[in-house]
Amino acid sequence: MTSHDPAVVTVGETMVLMNPKETGPLQYVSSFGKRIGGAESNVAIGLARLDHAAAWVSRLGDDPHGRYVRDTIRGAGVDTRSVRFDPDAPTGLMFKERRATGEGGVLYYRHGSAASRLEPGDVPDEALAGASYLHLTGITPALSDTCRDLCTDLVERCTDLGVRVSFDPNLRFSLWSESEMRETLLPLAAAADVVLPGLDEGEVLLGTDDPREIADEFRERGASEVVVKLGEDGAFVAAEGVAERVPAVSVERVVDPIGAGDGFAAGYLSGRLDGRPPVEAAERANAVGALATQVTGDIEGLPTRDELAAFLADDGRDVDR
Repeated sequence: MTSHDPAVVTVGETMVLMNPKETGPLQYVSSFGKRIGGAESNVAIGLARLDHAAAWVSRLGDDPHGRYVRDTIRGAGVDTRSVRFDPDAPTGLMFKERRATGEGGVLYYRHGSAASRLEPGDVPDEALAGASYLHLTGITPALSDTCRDLCTDLVERCTDLGVRVSFDPNLRFSLWSESEMRETLLPLAAAADVVLPGLDEGEVLLGTDDPREIADEFRERGASEVVVKLGEDGAFVAAEGVAERVPAVSVERVVDPIGAGDGFAAGYLSGRLDGRPPVEAAERANAVGALATQVTGDIEGLPTRDELAAFLADDGRDVDR
């Protein structure tokens, strides 16, 4: 790997995120802050903040929104050289909603977006060369048939290129049916080296919400490492010779839970890139995921390495982890 090669390559859609400045139903909200939101770019930014070289590959509309997304991600230290601007399709847009109860939702305007036109040729072998990991989520293959083809093609090529695949199911029920999810995502998970499911995803894809059963099933299908996200209960790690629950890192309150899973993925991959065994990598993942919930926005709470060390020290944990 040269100094210019990313350690992790991520591929997927990032949209302009309109974050409300007030609580209440969207139809009555008049003020928003403009940010970005996308699972794969969140992971890339999380890794960059932890001092790892990361790249994000996608298509964006050849419009002001697309340039804003690209510039924001590039400004966070992520390699965006393989991003394409599509003159024939727009950049996706989403609006967050916050309720006084703390609950919220997201309204998407992504149908026919530039990213939905991603296809295998958009990620050449040169974009993957030298990487340790490719990180994918279950969102990308849900966007279109060509995106599905891209994901299948990528995991096959990574096997040939010696690049490990990290896969987060990250189910989006608004994009497709549960049967389509299972048909498409289970083969992708089977081809991955690292699978990062949540309990709800285990229930949908495998028919069980038992962490050990989820981990065992994904490992039997082909994954070498499975880390099941348990929210406030931490994580369950299963790998060669390991089957262990890792306790959560406690926080006083959750400000915004969206993005915690992406922070978890970034933390886990960071730990593995640093040579940490799966359990220690999961400890880091829990900490990064917890910090991501402390501010509004998908990326604003992702910590630097120094911030992570300080947080773990305050929690009484081994900062070297």
